[in-house]
Amino acid sequence: MTEDQKFYRTVRFSQTTITELMIPSYANFGGKIHGGILLSLMDKAAYACASKHSSGYCVTVSVDTVDFLQPIEVGELVALIASVHYVGNSSMMIGIKVISENVHTSTVRHTNTSYFTMVSKDETDQIKKVPGLLLETKEEVKNFIDAMKRKEIKDYYKKELKKLGEMPESEEHDIELLKDERCLIVH
Repeated sequence: MTEDQKFYRTVRFSQTTITELMIPSYANFGGKIHGGILLSLMDKAAYACASKHSSGYCVTVSVDTVDFLQPIEVGELVALIASVHYVGNSSMMIGIKVISENVHTSTVRHTNTSYFTMVSKDETDQIKKVPGLLLETKEEVKNFIDAMKRKEIKDYYKKELKKLGEMPESEEHDIELLKDERCLIVH
């Protein structure tokens, strides 16, 4: 291993799986597991994975694309599989796949996917450089490239949204823009 490769880690090194039983207190008014519970569990998995990769404390800076694909029932086992998909200087994009298992029927379902951006911090709360990522499989290369594209789209979106906020628009323009929407302007 070269000197440069010592500050790199594999995806396997920090891949984390957290499994938890879905209990009745996690249910929403519809009897399904509350989305907020799942977000909290995903945040824990992202933290564990990012902290392992960076060997330190990490904070969540954004959550992208939380897709709730299928509901989760009380009594099911939920596994949250977190992997580093991309690293910057101090940031890491953690991909999380949520798998639900009904232990009585042996039914296994992919219920959620999400991407958390985490930043590593040092003891003085300053950002800290993280190890690079050694990509060992075609899937890991694909995940890294997908994350690069996701980051690029997010940066573009932020830039365009900022431009919108800076543009002086007329009331007539706003009314025209909203004419086919399901809203009413009341002054």
